[in-house]
Amino acid sequence: MPRVRVLRVIARLNMGGPAIHVVNLNAHLPADRYESLLVTGKENPGEGSMHGFAREHGVRPVVVPEVVGEASLKPRDVVALAKVYRLIRRFRPHIVHTHTAKAGFIGRIAARLAGVPVIVHTYHGHVLHGYYSPVKSWLLRRMERMLARLSDRLIAVSEQVKNDLVRYGVAPAAKIAVVPLGFELTPFLTSERFKGAFKEELGLDSSTKLVGIVGRIFPVKNHRLFLDAAVRLAREDERVHFVVVGDGILRPEMERYVRELGFGSRVHFTGWRRDLSRIYASLDVLVVSSDNEGTPVSAIEAMASGVPVVATRVGGLPDLVINGMTGYLVPPRDPDALAAAVARILQDSQTAIRMGVVTREYVRERYTLERLIADVDQLYQDLLFAKGVRT
Repeated sequence: MPRVRVLRVIARLNMGGPAIHVVNLNAHLPADRYESLLVTGKENPGEGSMHGFAREHGVRPVVVPEVVGEASLKPRDVVALAKVYRLIRRFRPHIVHTHTAKAGFIGRIAARLAGVPVIVHTYHGHVLHGYYSPVKSWLLRRMERMLARLSDRLIAVSEQVKNDLVRYGVAPAAKIAVVPLGFELTPFLTSERFKGAFKEELGLDSSTKLVGIVGRIFPVKNHRLFLDAAVRLAREDERVHFVVVGDGILRPEMERYVRELGFGSRVHFTGWRRDLSRIYASLDVLVVSSDNEGTPVSAIEAMASGVPVVATRVGGLPDLVINGMTGYLVPPRDPDALAAAVARILQDSQTAIRMGVVTREYVRERYTLERLIADVDQLYQDLLFAKGVRT
């Protein structure tokens, strides 16, 4: 029986959840029923690359350098559109599935021009607020409404992201499916064996409390909020240290800011790391200080490792962090509230232990790779059937 051909487009394979997600889909959809091709642009400086992760999973992406992940239209986008269109004509997919905003713009237009039967786009979050000026945000919403009309189905990674899309008029609720993220969680569920190793690497003893943030050092992630809360915590408790895992355009500025705050010896910048399960095993709390989010992978990984999460109440985070059970939610851009929530966990060992147990089970039940593959497989089959597509 001929296989279903899926051409997947993402703006870039930078470090983070969307890249892991698309690689997992290409690698793990049943090979006897699907043939998948991944198309990607190039990473921006300081973002890190997941191409090694893709190769480890047997995925060889086709790179179209003109696909650049930024919310602006430039002449190279016309070149990118033409190249993706030609790839589609050669591969003849039954489904084109796009991920991230620029890939969604180029990929969906190219797919419609090429007459692809089924077009799907996943919102791993969105840039409809919190990223750009009010005028640019308004234009982006108008563009997303147009692109939604070219799509057979939109996917949101959380109920909150879906609600945002409906509220901004991108598409009616009936056109948007919620498919939560899913990952290979075993390394994190079994991370207990590494407990204390990362603290030892940093030269810290076992009694030190370690609070971390993991991800791109980029404006919307608001590392400054994390550091503002950290300096408050450091003043109250000399046992607390902080670790910033990741890299990005704002790293030099954040390192300079730590020096200005005068507690640089308590903050450790590591850059990108592949041994995240080892790092989570030494964390007492993970912080997500973003101004906007979809579903941050760092929170899922930390929770699978039994680490409570303190996060801003934005985007899809309320669907992931259950206030008082798996961590705490705080208002965005409020360093006092963030510091107080972290301190509450650090000062109450019984609550921290209870949260650690609950977080691990909560994630194990909801965010597995097996569940993701089953959900996407079913969605594809339903869309193909509705279109009368036979393979």
